[in-house]
Amino acid sequence: MKTFSTILVAIVLIAVIAIPVYRHNAEEMQEPHPTVTSLDSAVPRINYIEQVKDTRRNLEGQPHIKEIHHNAKDRSHYVEHEVVVRFTPRPSAEEINKLLKAVDGHIKRDYGNAMIIKSNSKTTHELMKYFAEHPDSMYAEPNFLLLPNVIRPNDQLYERYQWNLPMIGMEQSWEISEGSKDVIVAIVDTGLDLQHPEFQGKVVSGYNVIEDNNNPMDDNGHGTHVAGIIAARTNNASGIAGMSWNSRLMPIKAIGADGSGTAYDIAQGIIWAADHGADVINLSVGNYTPSAALQEACQYAFQKNVVLVAATGNDATDQPGYPAAYKEVLGVSAVDHNRRRADFSNFGSYVDVVAPGVDIASTYIYSDYAALSGTSMACPHVAALASLIRSVKPNLKNSEVMDIIRRTSQDLGQPGRDDLYGYGLINVNAALEQAGPEPTANRAPADQGGFGGLISRLFQRLGFGLGRY
Repeated sequence: MKTFSTILVAIVLIAVIAIPVYRHNAEEMQEPHPTVTSLDSAVPRINYIEQVKDTRRNLEGQPHIKEIHHNAKDRSHYVEHEVVVRFTPRPSAEEINKLLKAVDGHIKRDYGNAMIIKSNSKTTHELMKYFAEHPDSMYAEPNFLLLPNVIRPNDQLYERYQWNLPMIGMEQSWEISEGSKDVIVAIVDTGLDLQHPEFQGKVVSGYNVIEDNNNPMDDNGHGTHVAGIIAARTNNASGIAGMSWNSRLMPIKAIGADGSGTAYDIAQGIIWAADHGADVINLSVGNYTPSAALQEACQYAFQKNVVLVAATGNDATDQPGYPAAYKEVLGVSAVDHNRRRADFSNFGSYVDVVAPGVDIASTYIYSDYAALSGTSMACPHVAALASLIRSVKPNLKNSEVMDIIRRTSQDLGQPGRDDLYGYGLINVNAALEQAGPEPTANRAPADQGGFGGLISRLFQRLGFGLGRY
């Protein structure tokens, strides 16, 4: 009996210790990682240079990966039995089939006029020689592997606080596109801190709907925070990294210092942006009452081929919010770092996709930085993605851009589209790959003999009270 009592006491003591520890660990996992709101959080330092070296060593141990030695230290890697070929014009289907049969191969990736062709038996060297002789071949080169270089921004707050960008595939996608200065993202919000160093040289003329002038200065902070997520200056060793390094911003102030605005003002902001060259409009605003003016403005912008993106709201409800629920608009809800729906995020049949929205570090007024949460923060991730797609394929229709974003999202929750996550978490890298940019020619070392020399010779681009979410 005494033994039994001793065992029972031991079990109780273990439970007293273990259960709180378990609960603490579970609660910790509910918080963003890293915990951007705590300046003393112990965040492990990642030696990214060593990771790249490890990747290179792993590649070199694989038999299908080949090397080109440029000198005693530097080397490139490519995939054996594969070649990237660009044709102008593209051969007919019958001709392509003949070419594939001749090289015992198949098309691994098709970009239109360019394609990656993989052979079952021929070496990369043999494939290059064969396709170089085709009269419509612009170039034939190895399928080079690119290791991380500039894709890990050196912005001082990036690695520690911007957990959201690696989660949606940004670091891989920057190898495809860093955005284009020809793509303009309008932010219909509280304006923009025009003096913030993160936006110098990145802002086009904007509009203050409330005062009917051209001074959209932010007196709230919400619009500035949204803008930083989209296109803060990146890789400048300071502040944060924006998703689109080169896209330009069009600030539209339609919400006052108190954080609310009318559907009409928002509508006027949308129309002004559409009339002044916006390619994408971010709407981190919403209300649950449909507005004819707002709907008409969204329809007007959509007819002008603008991509409209809106936040769904922060009330944990399935009540449709507007403008997110309009068919012309992509509705965006929020997830945390565990890819779970944020507890405040709205849901429902009008959710198209989700993006990070909990403790998102970005720019703020007075040239500062802050971490905010909300579907307002999730929304600009999607607007930035739309701008990147338009950077690689500027001729796509807005509906095509929206379809790519939905189709390439990572499915979360129940299989297929569901009301909590829509089509899933946006995947920037997958979306840009599906948009299909043509591979660019890699530069080979000059005056090299052998395989390197062959490469060198063969190289010949919202009624009243509408509030921010």
